[in-house]
Amino acid sequence: MTENKNTVEEENVDVKKLPMLNVGMVGHIDHGKTTLLYKLSGKWTDTHSEELKRGITIKLGYAETVVRNDNGVYNNKQGKPVLYASFIDVPGHEMLMATMLSGAAMIDVAILVIAANEGIKPQTREHLVALQAKKIKNIIVVQNKIDLVPLEEAKKNYQEIKEFLKGTLAEDAPIIPISAQQEINLDKIFEALCAMKIPERDVKGEPFFIVARSFDVNRPGTAIHQLKGGVLGGALRRGILKVGDEIEIKPGLHVKKENQLIYDTVKTKILSIHLGNISIKEATPGGSLAIETELDPFLTKADTLAGCLLGLKGRLPAITSTIKLKFNLFKEVLGIQEKRSVSAVHAGELLLLSVSTAITIGNVIRAKGNEAEISLRIPIVPFKGENVGIARNVDGHWRLVGFGELL
Repeated sequence: MTENKNTVEEENVDVKKLPMLNVGMVGHIDHGKTTLLYKLSGKWTDTHSEELKRGITIKLGYAETVVRNDNGVYNNKQGKPVLYASFIDVPGHEMLMATMLSGAAMIDVAILVIAANEGIKPQTREHLVALQAKKIKNIIVVQNKIDLVPLEEAKKNYQEIKEFLKGTLAEDAPIIPISAQQEINLDKIFEALCAMKIPERDVKGEPFFIVARSFDVNRPGTAIHQLKGGVLGGALRRGILKVGDEIEIKPGLHVKKENQLIYDTVKTKILSIHLGNISIKEATPGGSLAIETELDPFLTKADTLAGCLLGLKGRLPAITSTIKLKFNLFKEVLGIQEKRSVSAVHAGELLLLSVSTAITIGNVIRAKGNEAEISLRIPIVPFKGENVGIARNVDGHWRLVGFGELL
């Protein structure tokens, strides 16, 4: 297959009129997520220099496609446009669990990729439970690389996947055997996406946008009059944002004052909004967005503002460095080969917390039962009921041990 040149822009499809889904590609490293996404969208997402060198996804990657129905056959080439799919490629490496949780905060549907020649791996289990932690119930399971194993082994692996899913939130999820490289059954993935219920979008509430990436999109040597302002990538969770809106970004930038690190709210203006390749004047929830601001691009380069929230000027809640949390712990530590029980949360320990796309370290001030008060090293913008992923340092790696919600 040659690279898909039939981009959303060239198709001249009004994607704003199509149902939209944010689709996360999750699963163990090297099980074929990035290759599958290339086949579904025509775009390689691992373009970061270190990713190219190491052959793994490190940062969140984005791609999009218009799904079409051609007399009952679903594809992204021809037929009636029926769905706009915005993809988020998350890392499968064990040391990048925090980045995976950030990506999971943005998605409506997850495609869990499991390679037929390798089967269920520790990060397969960890990613499935991470979806639970982020309250993602819409899951499609893809059994990839069926071309690399004999038929009987593929059937055996399929049954192992069914057993693995029993008792989980993905117990009733479709399992689609495919070969991404050979382009076998890709139409079934598109069909499964189109069968998913589109989440209800809240366009009436105060807008808030979760920032997953921030960029300087200017190439070296760009003329001053052609420079673009700092760009924020992420998803609008609620409300409407428009070009020209005065906005604020919290917690913002950290600065050192009187030997203390404090966070300054960033205030700026929206210059342009992009949905995939399309420039739009007004954004509603659904799809991954890129928002160009009046900020000096130096302030947004290298994901400086990733993990922040964006809202209309003066409308976001105050940031906080202390939270109260109601939580549930898993029975066992995930992401490791051996079985190890999860011990109770106790005062004085450090936990890694994932709130929306923000990642912070918290020191437990006090814990009783399934509630805890935690002092944060990096403040967050709190929304009551917001779900939180909880990880603990186990043998030098952050491992997901539970989930909860802000009180």
